[in-house]
Amino acid sequence: MNTNYDIIIVGGGIVGLATALKLTRLHPNKSILVLEKEKEVAAHQTSHNSGVIHSGIYYKPGSYKARNCVDGRRELVKFAQEHHIKHDICGKIIVATHESELAHMNKVYNNGIANGVENIEIIDSKRIKEIEPYCEGISGLWVGCTGIIDYGDVARKYAELINATSTSKVLTSQKVIGFEKHTGTTTVITESTKFTAKYIITTSGLQADRITKKEGAKTDAAIVGFRGDYYDLTDKGLSKVNNLIYPVPNPKFPFLGVHFTRMIKGGTECGPNAVFVFDREGYKKTAFSLKDTAEAFGYRGTWKFFGKHWRFGLDEYRGAFSKTYFLNRLRKLIPTLEMDDIIASRCGIRAMALGPEGDMLDDFKIEKHNNAMHVINSPSPAATASLAYGNEIALMATEYFNLK
Repeated sequence: MNTNYDIIIVGGGIVGLATALKLTRLHPNKSILVLEKEKEVAAHQTSHNSGVIHSGIYYKPGSYKARNCVDGRRELVKFAQEHHIKHDICGKIIVATHESELAHMNKVYNNGIANGVENIEIIDSKRIKEIEPYCEGISGLWVGCTGIIDYGDVARKYAELINATSTSKVLTSQKVIGFEKHTGTTTVITESTKFTAKYIITTSGLQADRITKKEGAKTDAAIVGFRGDYYDLTDKGLSKVNNLIYPVPNPKFPFLGVHFTRMIKGGTECGPNAVFVFDREGYKKTAFSLKDTAEAFGYRGTWKFFGKHWRFGLDEYRGAFSKTYFLNRLRKLIPTLEMDDIIASRCGIRAMALGPEGDMLDDFKIEKHNNAMHVINSPSPAATASLAYGNEIALMATEYFNLK
């Protein structure tokens, strides 16, 4: 097995794989290795999200996220078409149920127009009913370019294309436990092997801050995990949702609120909430890691965040442990939904990057350190925008590492 490469990427989620894929195309003469600690790529955030192809309507005009979501979405859809990855551009509605939401709904619409999002329009209550007969709202947005896909399928295709090159490779079951620095190179130590490269890029998601510090770089941000719990519509409830129904988002939080999402491989999900987790990779409500908990509560920014948002947090926890409370939130959009229309399902964990003052980092954060680049925060819509994000990181690496 070859253990010497030009570039090693630590983290085989969708952003790391997209970055590697873009680098193989920008620099076909360079050898690139992706190291993933799990048995398969895309095992965490990539395969635990809702599978929505986001339009780019939510994001601040001119922001990194806005530009890359719109461009990345279009590139993703083209990629899915070319590689026969199942997807559906089914559209979604964003629904206002109270007059107090109309101002922010209009802001979201204006953001979409400014961001160049195609096929969006403001709709009235009658049109809402035509699209989603069981949904109640006073006004809404139709976002026709939104779709659904399985991002695990996308990530696996990225890995397949990387492995098909003559010089680059994706290896799984390679948990990185340390780095050794040499003149001009770095040795990446996994639990089973040592690999050497001239340059290092880390895209480690839920472990981003830890891997960054292991490599020797400094960051003032910390990763705190937030779990999102989902319910599925039962056979009885499935008829009440056609495609995707979203509330107007709370402008104070990046979470989009509980919504209804038809899944590309069948079924419809309801959720998620957003609750602090005591185990970054624990996909059960009772999961607990002493290390993760101690690190989270040992970071000043965590306490600052809780101090600012404790009311929101308590409300989310009520939804995590009370099906009745969760159902009532869903009834805001579909009032006729009943207890036997939903059944508890899976959960996902989101890596929330916090600053020392408890602020949620809303855009990309990358730390550079000698011959290494660390992606600390690659926020939603990272999956939708993965090819655009990957291209940006690859271009940044080309300049920073002076790749020829």
